[in-house]
Amino acid sequence: MTRIFAAAALAGAMLTAPAAWAAPEKYVLDASHSQVLFSYSHLGYSTTWGMFSGFEGEIMFDQDAPADSSVSVSFPARSMFTGWEERFQHFMSEDFFGADENDTVSFTSTAIEVTGDTTALITGDLTMNGVTKSVVLDAELTQAGTHPMANKPWAGFSATTTLKRSDFDMGMFVPAISDEVEVQISIEAMKAE
Repeated sequence: MTRIFAAAALAGAMLTAPAAWAAPEKYVLDASHSQVLFSYSHLGYSTTWGMFSGFEGEIMFDQDAPADSSVSVSFPARSMFTGWEERFQHFMSEDFFGADENDTVSFTSTAIEVTGDTTALITGDLTMNGVTKSVVLDAELTQAGTHPMANKPWAGFSATTTLKRSDFDMGMFVPAISDEVEVQISIEAMKAE
């Protein structure tokens, strides 16, 4: 549910980057302004939310051929924030992630389909809980330009997808707790030095 998020960055950059951004150029994720939110139905009574952060990743953007661009991202599974320590510990247990300090969630793009001036579908391999599956991110470039404080090229992206946790061997309590997990990604990326 968490790995998909960085892929969104790639789509946006490929779509409407200014001419000054010669291709291919490397952008790196701004970990302090990049998050992946996830939500699921809890017994039909409520929607429960969580978040991942701590991203590392890069976007290689080809302005002349956006579909040839690429994105890769990863973050620690234990960067999950649930707002309740007992829930976090359960998610990190063998019932779900079985995650130690070194376990990561990663996404590597395999194809990009440009769908509009600022939109794209990004297909990629999401690896989570030791399982790799192909997922599709519905991505949008939210803004691109010179960052007013950093004074360098910057870009923001959003993306959404729906994952089935049972696909990643985390199907405990299905169907009482929904198998489908809604994912929302919001990231920023800066031109590499």
